Amino acid sequence: MLARPPEPAIAFDAIRVDLGGKTILTDITLDVKPGEFICVMGPSGCGKTTLLRVVAGLVQASAGKLSLFGKPVQGPSRKVSVVFQDYGRALLPWRDAAGNVALALEAAGMPRAEQRPLIETLLAKVGLKDHAHKFPGQLSGGMQQRLQIARCLAQDPEILLMDEPFGALDAMTRQQLQDEVLALAAERNTTVFFVTHDLEEALYLGDRVVALLPNPGRLARIVDVPLARPRNQLATREHPDFLAMRRDLFDMMHETH
Repeated sequence: MLARPPEPAIAFDAIRVDLGGKTILTDITLDVKPGEFICVMGPSGCGKTTLLRVVAGLVQASAGKLSLFGKPVQGPSRKVSVVFQDYGRALLPWRDAAGNVALALEAAGMPRAEQRPLIETLLAKVGLKDHAHKFPGQLSGGMQQRLQIARCLAQDPEILLMDEPFGALDAMTRQQLQDEVLALAAERNTTVFFVTHDLEEALYLGDRVVALLPNPGRLARIVDVPLARPRNQLATREHPDFLAMRRDLFDMMHETH
């Protein structure tokens, strides 16, 4: 007997979202495999963040069905963690780096004695080993975003949602964090649903790129990205397949914008 394929990590079935009397998203149908890195891109106003918030259980679909690992979404879940673009507001300024990571562990009811080694491990993974006792205001933007990622990983999510998390960072920091997130997701086999307006970022990170069109937000194209992993900021971006996909998606978005 053939083994039954695993349930999709995220299954959108004809999702529609109406907010304030306006249709924001319509007819979104998509299956995301466990461990897959999906990038969602499109122009402002196409509903990228709304779609992410539907997965997070923060916005309810007006029509259609959404399930995570075969179970209907009825609200926020501990299986799902969100990394926001506005890292400054996401962190608690009165807690140091270790205390911010501890927040997720406290919410899970982990005894304090068990928290410290895990906090140290997570801070080391995101390059903050020597900054455990610094407060968010003492950290650079890139370090604050690393701290937010560490706090999300402390939740041990099966699905990591990322809402344009590197958009406010300089180019060098953005590339470093892109590579760190790719490595962490591969190590944990985490399903990542990554929202971006940056076409090159989507192609560099994703196993597939989901392109949305606006008014209302709808699927325009789903592109497989058959580029070898691990990826390299120079070699991957110079690969002929990368350049061809970038040109194809750029032309499509320009023609329909």
